[in-house]
Amino acid sequence: MTMLAARANHLRTRRAHEHSRVTYVELFFDLVFVFAITQLSHGLLEHMTLQGALQTGFLMLAVWWLWINVSWMTNWLDPEKAAVRLILMALMLAGLVLSASIPHAFEERAQAFVLAYVFMQVGRTLFMLWALRAHSPRNFRNFQRIMAWVLPAAALWTAGVFAGDGWRYGLWGLALAIEYASPWCGFWTPGLGRSTTADWDVEGGHMAERCGLFLIIALGESILVTGATFSNLAWTAETVAAFVVAFVGSVAMWWIYFNIGAERGSRLIAGSDDPGRMARMAYTYLHIPIVAGVIVAAVADELVLAHPGGHVEAKAAAAILGGPALYLFGNALFKRTSSKHVPLSHLVGLGLLALLVPVCGFVTPLILSAGTTTVLIMVAIWEWMSLGRRGHAAHPVDA
Repeated sequence: MTMLAARANHLRTRRAHEHSRVTYVELFFDLVFVFAITQLSHGLLEHMTLQGALQTGFLMLAVWWLWINVSWMTNWLDPEKAAVRLILMALMLAGLVLSASIPHAFEERAQAFVLAYVFMQVGRTLFMLWALRAHSPRNFRNFQRIMAWVLPAAALWTAGVFAGDGWRYGLWGLALAIEYASPWCGFWTPGLGRSTTADWDVEGGHMAERCGLFLIIALGESILVTGATFSNLAWTAETVAAFVVAFVGSVAMWWIYFNIGAERGSRLIAGSDDPGRMARMAYTYLHIPIVAGVIVAAVADELVLAHPGGHVEAKAAAAILGGPALYLFGNALFKRTSSKHVPLSHLVGLGLLALLVPVCGFVTPLILSAGTTTVLIMVAIWEWMSLGRRGHAAHPVDA
């Protein structure tokens, strides 16, 4: 039995009125996902078709699910313990293989992608069972239920590798759907019952900080793409203007999330009577469109830098408008979890983006990009002026 349960306690030490800090090894682990996001944005840029967008969206959901599950793991376990560090390094290696497989995940590297994905999901869960068995009976039972959902999904992922293209999409889609649905179902398992969000004992401040740092990773990748593309272009008036517009757009995105919403959400989850419920909704699910918006916006920035003049092609218009729209939509839902209402500034911003659709055929990519950036700036300023002095309230007025 000693092989099935850790003798030492690997749980984080929690202190009242103090949230667990994000450790250096967690930040080191996140470096793999800088590469993953780069692969996703480049993959979308190279395959600007409906099929390419759907495949990139699917892969982004898979990448996010791996990352957020490891974040839940380190919310409970102490990354300063040697065993926890070792499993993080093993997961990091698998994540590197997975990220390298992304460009051909539906083709010749499907086996490598799935092997890395299944290893990360099953390996993480097995490690949690080993670490929790003798030290946290309630969470140990929770992870027994999680394993009961992870294993069927792993079987479907594996079966998809050996299936034809049509079957592969179906099997992988079902596998991912099972994994995404499992927390909503409380990981209900015959004979084991279901978990409640109260069972999850989340340290809210740590979860909020981890998701904020992931968004920094996504924004950082966007800036890296912008800088790298700009450095290889002739510095004409148009390309310099496109570079400035792309940078200002990234700043506006940062401001919209971090100026008020991130801190307000962090305080709310840290003081919540049921932080597991908010961690599941606000951070596990509602950050998905926010991250997706940053990735699509990065693709749009690269397209505009490469071709700032001329007419706007349909695929470029979809990226230029779609990135900010996804980002505002995700932020609106996220901020709704810490406010009485969906922020009016974000709804107006989405409306203004919709009004830009009819003008796509009459402007250049640069002008359209400048228009979406102007909308983001307007939303950021509106929210700042409306909530700047009241942003720390638990339920501020509509903004």
